[in-house]
Amino acid sequence: MGFRKKNKSPPVLSHEFVIQNHADMVSCVAMVILLGLMFEVTAKFAIMFITVQYNVTHTFDDRPESGNFYQYGPKDMATVFFYVLIAIILHALIQEYVLDKINRRLHLSKTKHSKFNESGQLAAFYLFSFIWGSSILTGEEFATNPTFLWEGYPHNHMVFQVKFFYICQIAYWIHALPELYFQKVRKEDIPRQLYYICLYIFHIAGAYVLNLHRLGLILLVPHYLVELLFHASRLFYFSDENKQKGFTLWALLFVIARLLTLTLSVLTFGFGLSRTENQGFSIADGNFNVLTIRFSCLAAICLTQAWMMWKFINFQLKKWREHSQIQATKKRVISPKSKPSKKDSTRGSAANGVMKSDDRTSPRARKPKAS
Repeated sequence: MGFRKKNKSPPVLSHEFVIQNHADMVSCVAMVILLGLMFEVTAKFAIMFITVQYNVTHTFDDRPESGNFYQYGPKDMATVFFYVLIAIILHALIQEYVLDKINRRLHLSKTKHSKFNESGQLAAFYLFSFIWGSSILTGEEFATNPTFLWEGYPHNHMVFQVKFFYICQIAYWIHALPELYFQKVRKEDIPRQLYYICLYIFHIAGAYVLNLHRLGLILLVPHYLVELLFHASRLFYFSDENKQKGFTLWALLFVIARLLTLTLSVLTFGFGLSRTENQGFSIADGNFNVLTIRFSCLAAICLTQAWMMWKFINFQLKKWREHSQIQATKKRVISPKSKPSKKDSTRGSAANGVMKSDDRTSPRARKPKAS
C-alpha cells in the first residue's frame, strides 16, 4: 500500500516495490495530468482527462431557457482513466489511515483480515454511491411516474450529475481489478471477487452505452443499500462475533431487492420499450430499441439475479449448518452427566455385599481344619 513508511526498501521495479509504492506512482501520473492544465499547449488534452466531455445545449419548446446536457463518446475513456487513478489513491488512503489502524487493534487472522479490508473498502464506496444516487433520484419523477423509465427513449441526453456518476462508477470497478494485485488478495478469493467486479462493469457500462441510465440508476441505488448493510454487518461481526442481527435484516432486504430488480426490468423491457413509438436500431441516434437487444438485456439481468439468489441460498444454508453444529456442541458440553438412581445404587451395593459374603463363606475359600 502507498504512503507507508518501510524500514527495508525492496529492489526498484520489483513486485514488492510496486505493491508498496503503487499509490505514490499513481499520484505522480495524476499530478502530471493536472499540471497539464497550466500550459496552453497541453491544456486541451488535460481537460479531456479531468472534465466530462460531449456537452450539448438543448432547447425546450415550452420554456425559453436552454439546458446543458451531456452525451457519451470515445473521449470518455480518457476521463475514466483519470478517475481510475483517483480511485486507486483514495483506496490506498482508506487502507492506510483507517482500515490498517483498526486491524492492529482487532488482531484478526489472515482470512478475517482480508475480508475485513474488502468489506471496509466496499462499505465506504457503497455508502458514498447510495447517498449520491439517492440525491440524483430525488430530482427525478420516477416516484410518481414509473413510465419515466422508458418514456422518451432513447435517453441520450444526461445531466452532469448522471454522467459523472456513471463515469465514477465505471472507474471504481475498473480500479478494483489492479487492486487484486496491489492488495495481495489470496488466490482462493480472486475468482469470487473477479466475478462480481466483472458483473458490475458489464451491467453499468451496458446501461451507460445503451442509454438505459435511468433504469440503471434506479436499480443501483437499492442494490447498493443492501450491499452496504451486508458489509457493515460483516465489519461489526469481525469486531464482535455476537453482533449478527444485521445479517437478518440484510437477508430480508436482499430478497426484496432481487424482486424489485426483476419487476422493473420486466416492466421496462417487456412492456415499456416494446410499446414505444420509437422502435429501431441507430448508433448515431443512440437508439437500441429492438427485440434482440431488449431480450438480451432482460436475459442478462435475469441470469445475474438467479446467480445471486443461488449464491445467497448457499450462503444461508452454510450459515444454518454452522449454527446447528455450534448449538449441538453447546448442548453436549452444558448437559450434566447422567447419575445413577438410588434404586440402582442400592442394587449395586447389595450385589457387591453378596459377592463379598460369598467370597468369605465359599467352601472353596475355607481351609480344611487339621485333625
